[in-house]
Amino acid sequence: MFSHVMIGTNDLDRAKAFYDKLLGTLGIPPAVVDRHRIFYRTKTGTFAVSKPIDGKAATHANGGTIGFLAKSPEEADAWHATGVANGGTTCEDPPGVRDNGTVKFYLAYLRDPDGNKLCVLHPMR
Repeated sequence: MFSHVMIGTNDLDRAKAFYDKLLGTLGIPPAVVDRHRIFYRTKTGTFAVSKPIDGKAATHANGGTIGFLAKSPEEADAWHATGVANGGTTCEDPPGVRDNGTVKFYLAYLRDPDGNKLCVLHPMR
């Protein structure tokens, strides 16, 4: 259904440094820079970060969350730790298993330096 997700930033260099390290924990190569935007392209879609084209400040979505897929709980923990070590802030419950009685997931949440809420998810089988 989706081809890409793009979020805003007020500091493209800071965003690139943060996401290169964060997404690197998931095996995603560093971003490609295109003027005022950066792109992380994979076989399953594209994640992009951009300075707003209208010249106004970037703001985060209240109630919005961007989710990334992890191959294991250990990869999810590395993602979370790398995010916090590089300017992100932890939010929600600590990383761990969430069990709603039907499905179990290993989840971790954080906010990027611009305040965008991020999640990494590993389905437990």
